[in-house]
Amino acid sequence: MTVTVFILSLLAAMAIGMPIAYALLVCGLTLMGYLSLTSGLVTFDSQILAQRFVDGADNFPLLAVPFFLLAGEFMNAGGLSRRIVNLAMAWVGHFRGGLGYVTVIAAVIMASLSGSAVADTAALAALLIPMMRAAGYNIGRASGLIASGGIIAPVIPPSIGLIIFGVAGNVSITKLFLAGIVPGILMGVAIGLTWWWVAKKENVPPGPRVSTSDRLKITAEGGFALALPVLIIGGMKFGVFTPTEAAVVAAVYSFVVGMFIYRELKFKALYSLILSAGKTTAVVMFLVAAAMVSAWLITVANIPTEVANMLSPFMDNKILLMLVMMVLIVIVGTALDFTPTVLILTPVLMPVVLKAGIDPVYFGVMFIINNAIGLITPPVGTVLNVVCGVAKISMDDAFKGVLPFLLAQLTVLFLLVLFPSIVLVPLQWWMR
Repeated sequence: MTVTVFILSLLAAMAIGMPIAYALLVCGLTLMGYLSLTSGLVTFDSQILAQRFVDGADNFPLLAVPFFLLAGEFMNAGGLSRRIVNLAMAWVGHFRGGLGYVTVIAAVIMASLSGSAVADTAALAALLIPMMRAAGYNIGRASGLIASGGIIAPVIPPSIGLIIFGVAGNVSITKLFLAGIVPGILMGVAIGLTWWWVAKKENVPPGPRVSTSDRLKITAEGGFALALPVLIIGGMKFGVFTPTEAAVVAAVYSFVVGMFIYRELKFKALYSLILSAGKTTAVVMFLVAAAMVSAWLITVANIPTEVANMLSPFMDNKILLMLVMMVLIVIVGTALDFTPTVLILTPVLMPVVLKAGIDPVYFGVMFIINNAIGLITPPVGTVLNVVCGVAKISMDDAFKGVLPFLLAQLTVLFLLVLFPSIVLVPLQWWMR
């Protein structure tokens, strides 16, 4: 019955148009009232809710969120994103469907810079959609490719999604970051192969081949942008800094490169960039704080045990259990946005994962990949909506375009369920 109260109160609050953060608080209030009336496990007290709300945001690893968001703003305004696209253009732009391969390469590299799917997608779409439209590409298909490339950002470090999961699930963020590298690259390979197949339908002449000297020049110009992921990942692998400290390093590095090396980041733009990062941070932190209220009550109400009992027929088979959970997350991800899904389901599913003996780092990476895929599935599909806005196309056209790439990403997810070693073996190497 407790699970029913939890689900119905959350859905009812969302159904009347209440923002997710407030819906989570309403869900917490409802659970507290129900528990105080039926079981006496907790006394209804608004001060307890307020204290849990404050405690939810009072978490040191979450300090990485504003700094990574700020780093993303500096990268886009400081010319790092544009130079990544130029670099990819120089090396693969002359192939058939070259702009598609540029999109894939740029998406993977930019994912290792910002960690935000929406920010990466917006930057890629703004840079590449006009070029692809002018070249004669099918814009629905091109938009689908850009959207599917954008969702690599929550998987490859530095990932804001992995930070939120690590905090909510009490899992090492450093391990999550390192475990996300190979799956993120596989997602890029999958959409690259899919583009190779669908590009056969594109009757677009390849672009001009760039001379070797120009390629080297463009690569050198993009060298400072390429150095950032090496700096972040290398620093964490060798214990130079934590993920939170890495976020500060990324923000300072992108500021210095954009301001003093590329000289495209202007002082007059700093206020608006910091304000934009601050607004996004406020939304994320409010969501996290509200979710922690519900997470505490979920634990008090013993909902994870009830869910574990429901999943008990699958507990003896880790692969089958993972498959069932992934299907559940896919379904929820079509209706909820990325962050709320992570915050709502993590406290429910993590006890099940631990009881079944599944590696929590492996589950975390799979969970985030699954939620990232939800960003390109209607009706919510935040990343798909971003592409539609930039490309000025309908959601129907965008979904038709993204469908083959969505299937490719789901195939990667399925393979990782069947072969967990694809995630765990590289992680063991990184942690040496």
